[in-house]
Amino acid sequence: MQLTHHNSNFKKQKHPITLVCDNITNTPNIGSLFRIADAFGVEEIIFCGENVSFGKRITKTSRSTEKYVNHKIEIEIANVIENLKNDNYYLIALEITESSTELNDFKLKRTNQPTALILGHESFGVSESILNQVDAVVHINMFGNNSSMNVVQATSITLYELTKQLNS
Repeated sequence: MQLTHHNSNFKKQKHPITLVCDNITNTPNIGSLFRIADAFGVEEIIFCGENVSFGKRITKTSRSTEKYVNHKIEIEIANVIENLKNDNYYLIALEITESSTELNDFKLKRTNQPTALILGHESFGVSESILNQVDAVVHINMFGNNSSMNVVQATSITLYELTKQLNS
């Protein structure tokens, strides 16, 4: 028999992970980030930017998870990064760079400290100024013609790997 969210026996738990979204403004992406944050027990989502808003379409893609996933909107990502550094977060950017580590090869060195996963703008990625401040940069290997994937799918894959490491 197929299980539903009413009769599944998944153990609810929170992981010490905060998602930091740099100018992610597409409403379906925002809604889906709420849903995936709930699925992986993320502690909080911080949306950064001046044009972040939660439209009516968010509820459809979020399945109402925005009602119980901790979140906030901040204008300046630089301030958010500085505060996370001061709070001893391990900062990981999800971006393809010349020196990024393939997610398959990435190992959390400090699983006892909170982690911030920094997600870039849908078109422009994580800015160079932010990349220069993080502890690690990871990427997902791509095997087709495209060099990137949707921010929500990339976040899902990365959260799967990070939570797997935290739970082992």
